[in-house]
Amino acid sequence: MSASVKIRDGRDNFFTPLRLIFALLVMIGHAHVISAGNVDSEPHLFLNYTYSYTAVNMFFVTSGLLVTKSILSRGDMPAFVAARSLRIFPALVMHIIFVTLIVGVAITTLPILEYLSHKDVLMQPIWVLTFFNTDMILPGVFEANAEPFASAPLWTLRFEMLCYIATALAFSLGFLRRKWMALAQFIVPSMLWIIGHSYGLYDALPGSAENLVRFGIAYGLGAAVYAYRDRLTFYWVAIPFLAGLVWITQASAFTEVAMNMMIATIVIWAAYVKVPKLAWMQRETDLSYGIYIYHWVIMQLIISLTPGLPVATLFVLALPITVCLAWLSWTYIEAPMLRYKSRFGDWLRFGRSRRDFDPKAVLLD
Repeated sequence: MSASVKIRDGRDNFFTPLRLIFALLVMIGHAHVISAGNVDSEPHLFLNYTYSYTAVNMFFVTSGLLVTKSILSRGDMPAFVAARSLRIFPALVMHIIFVTLIVGVAITTLPILEYLSHKDVLMQPIWVLTFFNTDMILPGVFEANAEPFASAPLWTLRFEMLCYIATALAFSLGFLRRKWMALAQFIVPSMLWIIGHSYGLYDALPGSAENLVRFGIAYGLGAAVYAYRDRLTFYWVAIPFLAGLVWITQASAFTEVAMNMMIATIVIWAAYVKVPKLAWMQRETDLSYGIYIYHWVIMQLIISLTPGLPVATLFVLALPITVCLAWLSWTYIEAPMLRYKSRFGDWLRFGRSRRDFDPKAVLLD
């Protein structure tokens, strides 16, 4: 195992198993919330950072790196839109069907026909797929639970899509021609976070504004790392020093920036470290998205049927069901749909030929 790593091209990395770990960390955090019925019951992983908060930031750092790599390797907007759309929406559509028509129908306290004709059921596809409202509060479903949401984790997908759109706009407008332009994607939200929290600006703004900046820091850091990948080397010994920086700055607004720097170092070092005996993990099925979108509703269902379960029991009961659903989602929905990326990209060009793209014309010094 090497002490230092550099970012490599291709699929020689451990992002797939790492994303699985991130999803499981989110699930562990949410098991505490659902079991205790209190959002403040989730334990902290490091200082004031909970399991789910930290893991979601790790997801965004990873996305920033890989999505920036995706658009610059393709150099084609229709291909990029096709890839991102097919990664998110097909599995999300099936998730909506599962939650509303299987779980909802099975446990609603309303008569079935009244439930199926209820506005809140009929509107779920529109609300969720536009990310207008992703909580999936259904009539007569989980009403006795402390948390009424049928799919609480989906709220982060709104910001994931906004990040994709920002990357697409940056590429289209030429804002990825220089490396410093990618670095600005990290510097600008970091400054907005520090200034906003230093002067209490976010107290007067909707929570979505703070979350947009929060995820912008993590995603932008991933993009900046990709831009400067030829100059950067990641050392595992830097992690305790960055942890110390987070500790020292914990009373300031800079903590969030330092925390993202630490988790980015952890993620990228772990993703690119050379461990030949674990190379088989690079080829494993990507269950992270399925686990992320299904774990909440399964734990909600279990706690509604057997109230008062302790955290460990709830997690152990929910894990195999969630993994099974995630496997079904990947095997029969996500992977098959991703095979249509090229065809969908061609369709989005509306008969136009693919534009020439020179990868040497972007991320210049």
